[in-house]
Amino acid sequence: MPLMKATPIPVKDVDRFFDRFFDAPLWPFPATKATSEVLWEPALDFSENPKEYVVRFDIPGVARDDFDVAMNGNLLTVSGKRELNRREKDEEVLWEERIEGRFTRTLRLPGMVQEAKIEALYNDGILMIKLPKMEQAMRSKIAIK
Repeated sequence: MPLMKATPIPVKDVDRFFDRFFDAPLWPFPATKATSEVLWEPALDFSENPKEYVVRFDIPGVARDDFDVAMNGNLLTVSGKRELNRREKDEEVLWEERIEGRFTRTLRLPGMVQEAKIEALYNDGILMIKLPKMEQAMRSKIAIK
């Protein structure tokens, strides 16, 4: 069977394709707000050591009073609301990536914690929650006989 000869695509067609892709309104994405409130989830790191679980949330721009940290069994829930600074009256938005609105994150902990000893610290946009493990949840090395 003879090989078919490939027909090159004209450069102007390729250019037109990319022009349409990167042209408004697709790119840059319009900086408009939705009419309903935005829900978002802050990034987190979750770790443990022999005595406690540690959760760190990236939540810059939120006042301490705007957080709610709750435990229900082995579920940790952090929720709140972030409101960004408003712009000047004559300012036009060219690009907007920061998210505002209500947020919530729920984590299922691998073990039970001592709720009375939970510590939550907020500094430089990082919310760190230390969750001391219950004695039975603390791991210990068992000698094999």
